[in-house]
This record gives sequence, C-alpha cells and structure tokens, in this order.
Amino acid sequence: MMRQLQKMQEDMVTAQQALENETVEVSTGGGLVTVVISGHQRVQSITVKAEALDTSDPEWITDLQDLLVIAVNDAIEKSQTMAAARMESITGGLGNIPGLGGLLG
Repeated sequence: MMRQLQKMQEDMVTAQQALENETVEVSTGGGLVTVVISGHQRVQSITVKAEALDTSDPEWITDLQDLLVIAVNDAIEKSQTMAAARMESITGGLGNIPGLGGLLG
C-alpha cells in the first residue's frame, strides 16, 4: 500500500511539472480577445485584434475590458479543470477519501 501511495505521489509531482508547460487557449468576442494560460494558471499571453475594435463607439474601452475579464476568467477555469482532470487520472478519486487529508496532494 505504501509503495502504491509513493508511486502515486511521484506521478502527481510529474503531472504537476507537466502542467507548467501545458496551455489552454480561450477566445471571446468572436476572436477579438485570446488568452493563453498554463496548467499552473499563469497567463502566457493576451492577444487583442486591434483591427476588430470599433474605437468610434464611446463604450469600446469598457467593452474591451469586459471581454478581457471574461477571457481571463474562462481561461483560469479551463486551466483548473485541465489540472484537476490530470490529478484525477492519477489518484482515481482517492483524494476525496476521508482520513487521507492532504496525504495525496
């Protein structure tokens, strides 16, 4: 049992290291704003298609800010889901067993 837990912990460390290099890309506003984020929830890049902005609209900056917030939040959520799926594939749900506390993570 201890050997299995040790192997699982090693696999988790490997998966966490891999998540640092895995990314999720999210676009909002019909591709106006694109955010790339790592599995560690670190924003890698934010791209805004300037040619698609209607700067004649007095609300353009507010609209852009709203799209940025939506894109970043969506990217974080998808990155967290990706990370949780990676960990779940290793632990098989063992992290939710009462009494194991932080033993597996």
